[in-house]
Amino acid sequence: MFAVIKTGAKQYKVAVGDVIKVEKLDGEAGTEISLDTVLMVGDEKGVKVGTPAVSGIIVTAEILEQARAAKVIVFKKKRRQGYRRKAGHRQEQTVLRVIGIGKNAPKKAAPKKVATKIVELKAEEKEAPAKKAPAKKVAPKKAAVKKPAAKKIATKTKEK
Repeated sequence: MFAVIKTGAKQYKVAVGDVIKVEKLDGEAGTEISLDTVLMVGDEKGVKVGTPAVSGIIVTAEILEQARAAKVIVFKKKRRQGYRRKAGHRQEQTVLRVIGIGKNAPKKAAPKKVATKIVELKAEEKEAPAKKAPAKKVAPKKAAVKKPAAKKIATKTKEK
């Protein structure tokens, strides 16, 4: 059995046991997530295509790790103009292992727990504002000493 899922504006063909790298999804390593945007499902009986998604089918996956992709170098140059710019970018990604493809499964409560922790942390911040570190004392600057102007040496001119 296979399925075509959509996540991060990209489509992936997956089967049970596949390991895929997708754009960053919320969650920690070890948690299960459900991908409910299934565009197509296929098995021995045939293929079922959704318009745009197949209803009632969910792909469950386990987050293996949160990683970053290889660095992409962006280099711009205009010849003979002295213009060169170099920049780099590393896309964050999530590594998933597909656990199951099937009918509506009960959704896990793990993402909700993460959301409640964030809400609790924000509530704690409101109750007890963060203490500021004491300001560092800056030594006063010394007055600059002015040097006398250099004397000009007169040059002798030859008379003919």
